[in-house]
Amino acid sequence: MKIVVTGSAGFIGNALAYRLLEDGHDVIGIDSLTPYYDVTLKQARLARLTPFSRYTDYRTDLNDADGITAIFAEHKPARVAHLAAQPGVRETLNTPKLYVDSNVCGFLTILEACRHHEVGHLVYASTSSVYGGNRRLPSSEHRGVDHPLNLYAATKRANELMAHCYSHIFGIPTTGLRFFTVYGPWTRPDMALLKFATAMAEGRPIELHNEGKMQRDFTYVDDIVEGMVRVLDREPEPDWDWSDQDPDPATSGIAPFRLYNIGNSESVPLMRYVEALEAAMGVTAEKILVPIGAGEMEATLADTGDLARDFDYRPQTSVEDGVARFVAWFRDYYDFKA
Repeated sequence: MKIVVTGSAGFIGNALAYRLLEDGHDVIGIDSLTPYYDVTLKQARLARLTPFSRYTDYRTDLNDADGITAIFAEHKPARVAHLAAQPGVRETLNTPKLYVDSNVCGFLTILEACRHHEVGHLVYASTSSVYGGNRRLPSSEHRGVDHPLNLYAATKRANELMAHCYSHIFGIPTTGLRFFTVYGPWTRPDMALLKFATAMAEGRPIELHNEGKMQRDFTYVDDIVEGMVRVLDREPEPDWDWSDQDPDPATSGIAPFRLYNIGNSESVPLMRYVEALEAAMGVTAEKILVPIGAGEMEATLADTGDLARDFDYRPQTSVEDGVARFVAWFRDYYDFKA
């Protein structure tokens, strides 16, 4: 089928587009190559897609409503995987409007395009950050998420609410996936794994927030992509057991709408993550312990029971294996030899 992937030059969007092309789908990639980080890395990711004859590439901004509409009108996609967004937590303190423009207004452009071109299923990226001040673990889609700790999380929660409105009013099947700390080859330079690896390769110390006492549900990128492929293939339906007296935030009784956690279902101490990186690189990191940053969560852990039940989804990659695969890519791409 024809599938639009926004953020096709991004970390997860590129991995998904590559997998869909391998599976024989026609992929229409949309990315504006914003300079939030090294554009040459984005171009290198795109170079993996261009050999596929079934790949069509567009340089279009999410807020270019006419441009997005023209792409949808020409290709008439059956599915949309929306992964384009302004990423990162700390940068929201410096450029809040940029996040609203990209993540909220840009998402509205995609919703409108789906509405007017009869898209069969919109799957979009949300985040574990929406759980914010709710520290009860594991995090469940069936509990409230009304206390975000940063604007990035707030924009993603807004996406979930906007999707429900469009599912309810226009009947667009929408599924939001709350990603839990995705890592692996081709990751972003502002993410911990690549920051740590680069510092270690250059003999510089690494900073460990919350004095190294963070815990994350680290999820390998191929496991995320496998879950997305399964979800894309089946649109949600209204939940006929849904109660308007005790409403479940993950489902809807009036709309083809669903929210799922997608993670590894293991809360891994940051120190174990670093030890896996040290073992794979053959380098011992000099560590500087610093306080927790503004807007950061101390620990994350996904309850993925619903995704396992509905899609037989079970991640296959341990942190040690996933970090080793990342290091193999890092050595090749950055020509690191130790």
